[in-house]
Formats: sequence, C-alpha cells, structure tokens
Amino acid sequence: MPTGRPLRIGITCYPSVGGSGILASALGEELARRGHEAHFISYERPFRLPWGSPGIFYHPVVINDYGLFKYPDYTLPLSVKMAEVSRDFNLDVLHVHYAVPHATAAILARSMLPAGTAPGIVTTLHGTDTTLLGRDAGYGPAIRHALESSDAVTTVSEYLKGETISHLAIERPIEVIHNFFEPRPAKRSRQEVRAELGMREGEAMVLHASNLRPLKRIDVLLECAARIRPRKSFRLVILAGADFSPFKSEVERLGLTDRVIVREQVSEIEDYLQAADLGLFTSDVESFCLSILEAMCFSCPSVATAVGGIPEVVESGRSGLLVPHGDTDGLARAVESLIKDPGLRVSLGAAARLRARECFSAAAIVPRYEELYRRVCAQGGKG
Repeated sequence: MPTGRPLRIGITCYPSVGGSGILASALGEELARRGHEAHFISYERPFRLPWGSPGIFYHPVVINDYGLFKYPDYTLPLSVKMAEVSRDFNLDVLHVHYAVPHATAAILARSMLPAGTAPGIVTTLHGTDTTLLGRDAGYGPAIRHALESSDAVTTVSEYLKGETISHLAIERPIEVIHNFFEPRPAKRSRQEVRAELGMREGEAMVLHASNLRPLKRIDVLLECAARIRPRKSFRLVILAGADFSPFKSEVERLGLTDRVIVREQVSEIEDYLQAADLGLFTSDVESFCLSILEAMCFSCPSVATAVGGIPEVVESGRSGLLVPHGDTDGLARAVESLIKDPGLRVSLGAAARLRARECFSAAAIVPRYEELYRRVCAQGGKG
C-alpha cells in the first residue's frame, strides 16, 4: 500500500438505512482510525456514523423549499456545500456513493473552484443507479456523463461492473472494490437477545435484515417462511430499515403471526447478528448484499437466492446455501436443512466467518481505497 501524508476525504452518501450509507459510514470510520480526515456532506447525518470520533466531521446540506420550484432541489445546494467544504478544508478527494445526484453535484462543485485546488472525484456505484436509473432515458445520459467525468469509478461487485458497462455503454476503466464490514462488539449476550425476542428452547432464529424495498421481495420471504416445516422449529426475526406495516396483513394471511418478529430501525445490529442461527434473503437482484456479509462475520450462514453479486459473497455449499431465483420451495427446504442439522450450520458458519475476514474485512478492503485516493491525487497534482 502506498504511504504518505494523511488525506482529507469528503464523503457523500444517502444517510438512510441501506448498504451504500452503511458502507460509506464504515469507510469514514476506518479512514479516521488510520489518521485521515473524513468529511461527510449530506442532508442528514448517516445513521450509523458515530458522534464525537476524532477525524470525522459532518457538514449538513440545507435544502430550501422555494415556491419557484415545484419540487425542492438537492443537487445545487449539495454542490455548493461540496465546494465550500473542499475550499475550507482543502479536501483531496470527494468520494461520492451513487452517481445521481452525488457525482453530478461533485462535478459541478469542482467547476466552482480555482484550477489546481479542486479535489479529485471518486464515484462508487452500489446498484440502483445502474440497474434502475441507468435504463431510464431521463437519467441514463446524466449518469453516463457523471461517470465519464469522475477521476475514478468503482463498483461493489463484478456483477455490477458488468451491468454498468452493459446498460450505460461505459468504456472507461471501472475498478471492483467489494463491500466490507467490521463488526462492533455486541452489547448484550446471545441469551439476553433471544429472551427479549421470546425465543423458546430448540427454536432456530432465522434472521432477515433489509430496507424492505420491492427488490428485497418480502412477499417471497414470508411465503418461504410459511412453507418451513415443522412450523414451530423457527422464528423469523426481521430487522426492518423501513415501516413494516404494509406487510402485516400478509403475515396474518399466511398464519405467521406467532412466527415473525419485527424490529424496526435497529442501530445495535450486532446484538441480533450474534444471536441468529441463519440468515434468509430472497431478493430479485442484489449488487452485493451487505446484510449477508454482516451475518457471516458472526458465523451465521445464510440461505439466499443466487442473484447478482451474491455468489461473489457466498460460496454455495461452503459458506452458505444458494438457491435459484424463483424457487421459493427450494429456499424453504434449504432453511429446513440448516435447522435440522446444527453441525452443518456450524461448519458453514465457520467457513463464512473465515471468508468474511479474509476477503471482506476492513483490513482487506480499506487499503484499496487509500491506494485509489492517492492515485487520484497524484493524477491531479495533489499527491
């Protein structure tokens, strides 16, 4: 890894619950721990970003709702704040997570600064900006321009790199830097968490964590749970990053009221991860699936659909079980196999934890970002 002076990195992400904001927050923490400065620029403080940590700064973006505009504008005030923070703190790099509007705002901010003083721009794609917005004629050209104008572009999986090249016809180099997770110590014991959840002796705790967006297919998750036999062998614990109430009628229809436990907006996710026996993820598509990695760090193997970047995270049969997309019954049978065979759970879980440490830890991933930042700085004359 190249060495040199501490860097000053501006980071912009969506601060709400989701993999991109979680990754950006964790990256800022790790950069600060390594002696760099991490300046977060967003309309809200990212929900997992710690308070009072040395080297971490938060700069709020004020959004004014002028009657002139039909909808409040975020891109312009964000670009102004980016330029302001870049100037006042002499930032080396603006690292933006999601192309629109963050990379667009960063490019505009750079144009506001005197030549030779502007930071480099690193854009990390997490999924939706390629797989959804990239196909939209109203966004595709703007996303393509943002990527072509960035000094470096990364994706969180080989799958997403391929999708970006395919959908956006991008010809510039794209570097794959996978997500990472560095768990904090759990604050409660496994027994305390399971007691709080009302878990009975012999019940397996099946964990799902997501922001409940449509591509997470919560309907398939619940249908899968309804097919697991015996019915009283498990509880499905859902850590919901959004309002779960739209799914309550489905829980009742499937007769899962006594099998499903929901906790919304959980900040101490490690407490639940270390109490879980296995994870269950039924997405239509995933660029990476950070929730699976979080479970892996606690020796918790997952059953998941073999879609998107998930096969890059889970080695099926070695560190978890992957099932073809659309096979709800296959998902249920895979969960049953792990419930009935604790020895298999333990062996898969041990392999999952080892893979997480070797491939997706801060020690494995953060130096790659540091190297990328220094390369961008050298290209721009700020190295």
